[in-house]
Amino acid sequence: MGHTRLGDLPRTRKWGQVVGLIAGGAGTAQVANATIRAAETGLNLATEDKALVDAVWLLTQLPLAAKQKDFVAALKSVGVNVSREPGLMELVGAVSDAIDSRLPNNKGRTDLGEMAQMAVSETLARVIGEKTGNLYGVEPADVQRALASAGTVKQFGELARHFFGRLTNRCLDYFVSRAVSLHLGEGERFPTLAAQSQFNSALEVHCHEASKIVETFSGEWFSKANWEKKGIGRQEAAGFTHVAMGKLVSELKAGAR
Repeated sequence: MGHTRLGDLPRTRKWGQVVGLIAGGAGTAQVANATIRAAETGLNLATEDKALVDAVWLLTQLPLAAKQKDFVAALKSVGVNVSREPGLMELVGAVSDAIDSRLPNNKGRTDLGEMAQMAVSETLARVIGEKTGNLYGVEPADVQRALASAGTVKQFGELARHFFGRLTNRCLDYFVSRAVSLHLGEGERFPTLAAQSQFNSALEVHCHEASKIVETFSGEWFSKANWEKKGIGRQEAAGFTHVAMGKLVSELKAGAR
């Protein structure tokens, strides 16, 4: 971490408001609202972030590749290099490597991009793991079937929701965790590590609930883009990301009310 894109909130007046809410015992919705407002400028630059756009683009390509007869060849055609029979964790690692390959010598790497890279890995592990009932030892054929099933309007909407929920939670936690650690201990907002953990869990739930706003939109966009354009390129993925992030930021603001 420690690169660019999200901005340095601790030096801003808006960051002071976030800290004040945490110290004063505000709920997660209020804290999320203040944090998202303070980070809004950086988040609005999402479509300029190569790693984020690539993460979203790959998320659209995986279900399509899984529907091809030669799954491995289809994956390699979008830069995801795997063995002839990839398991779940191999696939997750290959997707992360594919994003890295777009940033040679770390050129263009940002905090937001790294969060997106982690969020797409977490999303794939969770969604495919849930569909197959396991994270490790999943048969390659089961991985392909699970991914192929994510190619419908409903299933892709759920996949995108998980991703944007994870990404948003990471963005908020990136800043909030700095303030939370300053208010841990006897007589503080968080007297114990358990209390801090409860707050972090509540923030994660809040982000997941807010990400519901992009679920239907994502599924319908995915279906329409594939039908009308006969495929989704990075430019289309960037446009989709811009709209989805805008919806999510607005929803998080509304959530505090």
